[in-house]
Amino acid sequence: MTDPAERKWKFADFSQIAPVPCPCGTARRAFKGVDEFPGTLHITDISEDAQRHYHKTVTETYVFLECQPDAKMELDGEQFSVKPLQAIVIPPGVRHRAIGKMRVMIIAIPEFDPNDEWFD
Repeated sequence: MTDPAERKWKFADFSQIAPVPCPCGTARRAFKGVDEFPGTLHITDISEDAQRHYHKTVTETYVFLECQPDAKMELDGEQFSVKPLQAIVIPPGVRHRAIGKMRVMIIAIPEFDPNDEWFD
């Protein structure tokens, strides 16, 4: 069997990644420091009290995996209904927050940096 450090491919088991608090709820983040991938991949459980925030350098793509029927995204002050299997790209500078409990996959490019979370 190949030494994991020598493998070209990378594997993440989100059930084995400890969740960390974030402005949206809790996130499990994978692939930090992987040279072949320019970003990070997160599974985030959004809480009812997600905070509006923005990033100065990171573009986030949200893929909605599970959400309540009345779930919404707020983007620069506008609210949009969302449902599972929809996705949205959120460029740097866009103030955003999820409204309602949901589970999302977030692709962050470049690699996510917790110091790039800004609040008004």
